[in-house]
Amino acid sequence: MTSPNLIILYVKDPGESASFYRNLLNREPAVEAPNFVAFPLDGGFTLGLWRRSKVEPQPSAIGNRGEVAFMVAGENAVANHYKDWRQRGLPIAQELTELDFGPTFVVLDPDGHRLRVCEPDK
Repeated sequence: MTSPNLIILYVKDPGESASFYRNLLNREPAVEAPNFVAFPLDGGFTLGLWRRSKVEPQPSAIGNRGEVAFMVAGENAVANHYKDWRQRGLPIAQELTELDFGPTFVVLDPDGHRLRVCEPDK
């Protein structure tokens, strides 16, 4: 069976985005080229950052049409991430709040991609 293992975000400047994600993920990219950067993630996934102007075929639209979610487990884990990311000065798109699925918040990367932190399903 084929399983997805690569998430690609289209970015204006892969170098700027790599710096952001290097700090956020506290890890180095496995690939760093002028138009593409890739960060290996836990669980066998990779986060790719592809220069928007070099994507083939070109996307038909841009904008917030999805999110990358970070599920963190443990008592107060979401609140602790919120405090840490707020102290780092990350732009907050949604303050820490309680939704149907539990505590959550959203920050934005340099290209406006939404990064949500929430608890895993119980």
